[in-house]
Amino acid sequence: MSVRNDTAHTIPDMDTVAFALTDGMLHFELSVAQEVFGSAPDAIPGPWYDMSVCGPGPVRVGRFLLEPDHGLDRLAQADTVIVPGWADIDVDPPADLVDAVRAAHEAGSRVASLCTGAFVLAAAGLLDGLRATTHWAHTDALAARHPLVEVDPDVLYVDNGTVLTSAGKAAALDLCLHLVRLDRGSSVANTVARRLVVPPHRAGGQAQFVSTPVPARDDHPLAELLPWVMERLDEPLTVEDLARRARTSSRTLGRHFRAATGTTPLQWLLNQRIRRAQELLETSDNSVDAIATATGMGTATTLRRHFNRTLGVPPDSYRRTFRASRTEVGRGAQT
Repeated sequence: MSVRNDTAHTIPDMDTVAFALTDGMLHFELSVAQEVFGSAPDAIPGPWYDMSVCGPGPVRVGRFLLEPDHGLDRLAQADTVIVPGWADIDVDPPADLVDAVRAAHEAGSRVASLCTGAFVLAAAGLLDGLRATTHWAHTDALAARHPLVEVDPDVLYVDNGTVLTSAGKAAALDLCLHLVRLDRGSSVANTVARRLVVPPHRAGGQAQFVSTPVPARDDHPLAELLPWVMERLDEPLTVEDLARRARTSSRTLGRHFRAATGTTPLQWLLNQRIRRAQELLETSDNSVDAIATATGMGTATTLRRHFNRTLGVPPDSYRRTFRASRTEVGRGAQT
């Protein structure tokens, strides 16, 4: 594991994002990252990320020829370096790209790979001794080529603090939203997710949970119900309460929830309560008892039980870990 020097960035200063490109990168992953970091949703005031594209010269990404803003040496000045998917995993990535990514990390940049971009990070030695992931179809190849890397094929992404890797395609978006959440908190990440009409967190092999967005169609049976529920998470709502509000039977409501969210009304409601608790733990000094009341959990004991079962940590530990992560990027903890 690389040791970060005294110039390492701190989370509140995570304002610049640079994409590390060369010929043969995948266009989808690059587009996903540009969509997240390129512009802030209208609902978010103030400055957003300063995004730049770095490469050795004109580079071909998919079928597109791109002109980078800067050379690869500029990566070392970025707070976060994003390495999109590497198309030809049977070929070693270019040495200048590998060297530049390694130099950026040594200079204090947080480095994240999307999909098969993990092969670039592994070639740079940034994944040695760490847990990492990549597209499921290529995890065996990554493990065989880089035996010092602990490859996990069953997760959406892995956060090692200063080095992060994601699984394939859609998981690139999961990781990008995770970075926004680390930098600016859950509320902002949720706003970005809503703009993209995706869940802020998806169920996977990590401490994540499903939080399905409100259906986009105005005529959807849940379109009015879900926002109504979100405004009343502090109340002891039941399935009957939701069905009555939706003017339907409990059985029909269950079918609508299954079709729209993939889960039951009660499980969806519990997920929203936990998400709200998560936000309050991150952004307030409220006691666990007060947060339990504010999220409709009733008691701190109930909140702790559901929170620990869902996220794998108790609320108090979650609060300490999250707040530490916002001031110490170099925590080196694996998830």
